[in-house]
Amino acid sequence: MENTLKIPFLNNKQIEKTFHNPEEDISDLHTPDHVAIIMDGNGRWAGNRGMPRVAGHKEGVSTVVKIVKIAVKCKVKVLTLYTFSTENWKRPKSEVDSILRLPKEFLSIYLPELIANNVRIEAIGDMEDLPTHTREAVQYAIDRTKVNDGLQLNIALNYGSRHEILKAMKKMFTDLNDEKLSLDDLDEQHFSKYLYTTGLKDPDLLIRTGGEKRLSNFLLWQLAYTEFWFTDVLWPDFSETEFLHALKEYGQRKRRYGGI
Repeated sequence: MENTLKIPFLNNKQIEKTFHNPEEDISDLHTPDHVAIIMDGNGRWAGNRGMPRVAGHKEGVSTVVKIVKIAVKCKVKVLTLYTFSTENWKRPKSEVDSILRLPKEFLSIYLPELIANNVRIEAIGDMEDLPTHTREAVQYAIDRTKVNDGLQLNIALNYGSRHEILKAMKKMFTDLNDEKLSLDDLDEQHFSKYLYTTGLKDPDLLIRTGGEKRLSNFLLWQLAYTEFWFTDVLWPDFSETEFLHALKEYGQRKRRYGGI
């Protein structure tokens, strides 16, 4: 895969200018370790402009690039993006085919830059049902970035949380029957090891664009104590400014986890 486009990462001064107050310093941000995003509004963005829905999905890729960059600069450790859900198969075949071509198109352009900036790519979801070209592109990116230890970019592809939990339960019951696991030893932490996100800290912050206020079968187990931040901004219009505002508001919240 060849890199056909170079886009420099924002420097600190450029990031600071995205705040309404230019005196704001990103070093003062209480940055969450793990940010998850439901990237909603691509189709509506295109429809508002008299364009086919596919155009919105392609424009949304540009937003992914911007947000990965700002997340790296803000020292976010994990960024999980809801890219294609198990329910998205219900959409017209032409739209589904276009969405599932985007990972290859995105990675063919930006993978060298991601590698240069120490980003590690992983995928969560049931990859077996995806087209071969999608699986191969994602696996290639995973293999090429596996030694990187910077931001972990999780691409949620063919992901559905209920399916994930059921799959985890089936594997857990198999281990119980095979006496690889004792029922007395089973707890929340142990069950989490059967999920796609094993080894990852649960998201600290969930961002959903597009004006909807629901989880849409995304990380239901993992979001139990996550802070939510919703915006009416459609994903293709979601900017570094919006992302920084979400981080800023997160930093002002008190997380008590059921305590006082």
